Amino acid sequence: MSTEPPIAEKRTPLQLVRAELGKPFMSSFLAGGVAGAVSRTVVSPLERLKILFQVQVPGNTTYNGVGPALAKIWREEGFKGYMRGNGTNCIRIIPYSAVQFSAYTIYKNALLQPGEKDLGTFRRLAAGAMAGITSVVATYPLDIVRTRLSIQSASFAALGKPNAKLPGMWATLGTMYKTEGGFVALYRGLFPTLAGVAPYVGINFATYEAMRKRLTPEGQANPSAVGKLIAGGMSGAVAQSVTYPFDVLRRRFQVNTMSGLGYKYKSIWDAISIILKTEGIRGLYKGLLPNLLKVAPSIGSSFLSYELARDFLQQQHPTEI
Repeated sequence: MSTEPPIAEKRTPLQLVRAELGKPFMSSFLAGGVAGAVSRTVVSPLERLKILFQVQVPGNTTYNGVGPALAKIWREEGFKGYMRGNGTNCIRIIPYSAVQFSAYTIYKNALLQPGEKDLGTFRRLAAGAMAGITSVVATYPLDIVRTRLSIQSASFAALGKPNAKLPGMWATLGTMYKTEGGFVALYRGLFPTLAGVAPYVGINFATYEAMRKRLTPEGQANPSAVGKLIAGGMSGAVAQSVTYPFDVLRRRFQVNTMSGLGYKYKSIWDAISIILKTEGIRGLYKGLLPNLLKVAPSIGSSFLSYELARDFLQQQHPTEI
């Protein structure tokens, strides 16, 4: 009887590509990019409004209240005003989200002990935190430019010249590089960003996985789309509420050198001290309401679209991350 191994079945180039895309890292990377684009576009008006609230100086009530502020943007800028900065945001968030989800997959698998199928809460937090740091460092210049573009057309009186032609993403990057200190300017505010993103992403992933399991009926492999949306919304709300002051600090440092806004912080502690002295504890939570309003659809749609895209890609190479 012959002992020769069977000849491997030849696969077409398309089958090879599908198999490659279905592997855990690649499917997580691509699905993460899809999740980022979907989630940010869905909540773009509230995302921009949150930034406007965060950078508005004390005593300035140009944008006051979620409803009136959204109406003001519509009157003055139309639908484009709601989407202002979203193109740049998507250019940033697609690689950011792709790196974050794929990095989480790598760190999660690296932290698994031999024979384990799942991580405990603390190791999920660690994997999420490391994924958050990785994604921020990889894409931070696009985040700071998105912030600048979001407020350039806002009708803050101090900014002036409301009818001036606004620079685009690459022009803004170039101007910052030339006039604000070179490469360092593109990473201004990185440390308060990392201080907030690391715990935020860790809490987000850990809470989502815990909620997802609770919403999965016994014997059902995957929760329903509604269950995923609820789990994502709740995880985002918890994570955002805990880490929100760091997000305010990030935005303030990103516009620290912009003329007309009046922020001249020397360090994180100097910023916290000034904000508490001039704006009180509420200053560290400016923009929280529109942020929470966007969290449920944003994080929910992010996890849902991620899992749908990942599952679709893994049909040719099914492996659970």
